[in-house]
Amino acid sequence: MVAPINESTLENNTVFSIADKQRKLNSAKDVDDIIDTIKQMDDLQVIKLNGNTFGVDACEALGKVLKEKKHLKQAILFDIFTGRLLHEIPPALKHLCDAFKKVDLLELDLSDNAFGPAGAEPLIDFLSNTKTLQTLRLNNNGLGLGGGAIIAKALQASADKAKAENRPSSLRTIICGRNRLEDGSSEALARAFSSHANLEVVRMPQNGIRSDGIRTIVEGLGNCKNLRHLDLQDNTFTKIGSQALADALHNWPQLEILNVSDCLLKKKGGLCVFQALKEGKNKQLREIYAQGNEIDHGAISILAEAIKDHLSLLEKLELNGNRFEEDHDAVESLKKALASYGHEGALDDLDDMEEVDDEDESEEEESEEEESEEEEPELVMEAEEAEEKEPTEKSNIEKEVEDELIEKLSKTHI
Repeated sequence: MVAPINESTLENNTVFSIADKQRKLNSAKDVDDIIDTIKQMDDLQVIKLNGNTFGVDACEALGKVLKEKKHLKQAILFDIFTGRLLHEIPPALKHLCDAFKKVDLLELDLSDNAFGPAGAEPLIDFLSNTKTLQTLRLNNNGLGLGGGAIIAKALQASADKAKAENRPSSLRTIICGRNRLEDGSSEALARAFSSHANLEVVRMPQNGIRSDGIRTIVEGLGNCKNLRHLDLQDNTFTKIGSQALADALHNWPQLEILNVSDCLLKKKGGLCVFQALKEGKNKQLREIYAQGNEIDHGAISILAEAIKDHLSLLEKLELNGNRFEEDHDAVESLKKALASYGHEGALDDLDDMEEVDDEDESEEEESEEEESEEEEPELVMEAEEAEEKEPTEKSNIEKEVEDELIEKLSKTHI
């Protein structure tokens, strides 16, 4: 496998960048200067086009020259379609992706391009057939359920081909946050993650994934024994997702970063996750983010024990916005455990904690939480039904797009 690129060691003639120049490049003529420069770079390894906007003809011209650059390893293409009409983006993106099929690309960053589900189509051939891609960044693309499923199926095709050819998957990092993936794409994503067993970094924050989807995803990741960084921030766990995470933690002995902030772990969820850490299967943890989860002092006591017994490397711990007093004995135990390893400053400032209820109110609230996990309150169900009715037409359109893309994807299978 090609070694990961280290940009700090590159010579000037290996990196081409017009990053953040805010150029509007519509035609082939508009990119003449770029193409002339690239043609002279025999050892081009990194191209940075972010912060400019490219039209279809400009991308076609760029694609023709990029496919000849056999040493190209990184394509940094976030925010390159600002102001473009939605129908312009797929063909423009296809010209670039067709070029990347001809080179041994290690990293592709297409974040902050609002191409929606239709933007997944140009990625199919490349993602299905790449043998070298290590890092895929698709953050804030508006993929939705349909686009998420298409990306997952393309990654699955890639894993299937690697298996058939008796070679390991090259994929190491997937970043796919802020894409409205929700629960609908979780099964396809989980299968793809499980098939790419060499994954080390999976970041999927702010996707509207609920407890069942979270359970499906972390179960799929259970096959990724080398996982080092898991970020599921700002999705919804509750008891179901929290228990699934707790059950999966023993699969990741190399885990260094765990981000479950704003995931609504709640009292019991916090307990089961921190209890799993106490088992000592995750001794490489360096950073834990668990802010805004309604965790109480009982879970903090367990975490303090886990740190004392096993987490000697923990150097960053964020727990602000939970339900325990900052001067509680459990917090003092936590600080002492961190200090015993020289990490006195690891804990964040607990300056925005939720109000702690009286004992009776707390018990009543917990009872209500347990009931809500078994049966959705009528008010919540009505709100969700109303929310679902509004985008019905769009969902049908997205489904048609997805079906069409899946059919095309199936043709890439061996």
